[in-house]
Amino acid sequence: MTRQLTLDLPLRVARGREDFFVSPANALTLAALDNWQGWPAAKAVLSGPPGSGKTHLAHVWSASTGARIVTATDLPDTSLPALLGAPLVVEDADRIGGTPAAEDALFHLHNLMAAAGLPLLVTAASPPRDWRLALPDLASRMQAATLIRIDSPDDALLHAVLAKQFADRQIAVPAGLIDWLVPRMTRSLEAARQVVSALDARALEEGGPITRQMAADWLEGDSLFPDLD
Repeated sequence: MTRQLTLDLPLRVARGREDFFVSPANALTLAALDNWQGWPAAKAVLSGPPGSGKTHLAHVWSASTGARIVTATDLPDTSLPALLGAPLVVEDADRIGGTPAAEDALFHLHNLMAAAGLPLLVTAASPPRDWRLALPDLASRMQAATLIRIDSPDDALLHAVLAKQFADRQIAVPAGLIDWLVPRMTRSLEAARQVVSALDARALEEGGPITRQMAADWLEGDSLFPDLD
């Protein structure tokens, strides 16, 4: 059988508020972000596993507050005073534990933002106590921030995320396919991303559309679908 070359095509990733589906699983998280003016000391940590929607929420919050977005690992090579003047999002702060230059930069940035009275939102895969920070002053300041957690997705949210992932890749799927996938997959937004990516690659490889039979054939026994039958 002739096999097509699988191309790594760029995706149109939608991260506006209108693209964010609100369900009981994330309504409180969104409300806590909307209430940023009520955060004690004007700082919060948004915590959730990879693929849980932290970056999307960071962009939603940025759009509503005018915040800039930076990555924690880039802070040592960034002019910290240049970041002042607007609210700020620092992403993936859990990745800098044990990196002195990055920890020191986040510590000084935190103090600069606090002195200026500017809101600071920090995203991470886990709460600050688990970041393995070597700088005690930074650890205490991060642990004092309001902690906003992202709960596990419910069926409605998984359905919406799968639909969005397919739409971002401009893929039309058969009616009922997403309803079939949701109860069989691991309850994780990262799992949803991996499923869509895998099915897209399989369809490109086979040179045809995504079908339920294709999904069943490929996903049988996959760890993302522990209840597949």
